[in-house]
Amino acid sequence: MGRGLQGFHDKYPYLGPAVWMSSILYFIAQIFVGWIWKPPYSLWTNTISDLGNTACRAYGGSYVCSPRHDWMNAAFIFVGAVMAGGSLLVYQEFNHRREGSAERPWSRGEIATLLGFVALAVGGLGAILVGLFPENVNGAMHATGAALAIGVGDLGMVMLGISLGSQLPPRLRRFMIGWGTVSLVAGLMFVFHRHFGLGTGGLERIAAYPETIWLISFGMWITGDHLGRQRSPGPPANAAR
Repeated sequence: MGRGLQGFHDKYPYLGPAVWMSSILYFIAQIFVGWIWKPPYSLWTNTISDLGNTACRAYGGSYVCSPRHDWMNAAFIFVGAVMAGGSLLVYQEFNHRREGSAERPWSRGEIATLLGFVALAVGGLGAILVGLFPENVNGAMHATGAALAIGVGDLGMVMLGISLGSQLPPRLRRFMIGWGTVSLVAGLMFVFHRHFGLGTGGLERIAAYPETIWLISFGMWITGDHLGRQRSPGPPANAAR
């Protein structure tokens, strides 16, 4: 992450958090796309990917017909770009390798933080693949993208919850580690078709939704932190700067 990007972040400190908060549009898109399904879209038996399925037929054990599939696939690409692009900017909030310290060795915490944001960016690229390759068009590429988006993205969230430690509010840190771990386990169970009565769609949402909820929450926290420091002159309120 070069000084140019750091300088851009310092000039526009609210941009990265705003990008991540825009992830809420991903949820809105799911409501918009699923609203007109006939028969009705099911949160339990239909997967999120079914919303982007381009055909009307039986698929994965349920009937799939998504007239607005183009909107959903655009939403997958959008949230992937949000994850990847936002990671580049939000990382600067926690990049302590400022001018004058760039030559010192990397600490383990700095390496873990960088890898955590890289994992989120890779997860974003996975979400883009999900949108570019709907489940019924190229199943292998779609599944690869989903594994990156959910598995690698959730892993990044857990890594950041651990590496950032006291820089985060305790409640936010617990959410990142706790729900990130739950999501990883749910993702594995989804792969092995162990749904525990939650249905394919229900289990997938446990694996996928906490990550997006966290992106929105993390962006809100950083924004609130900036506003708080503007109102309270003096040293930074936390170590993120």
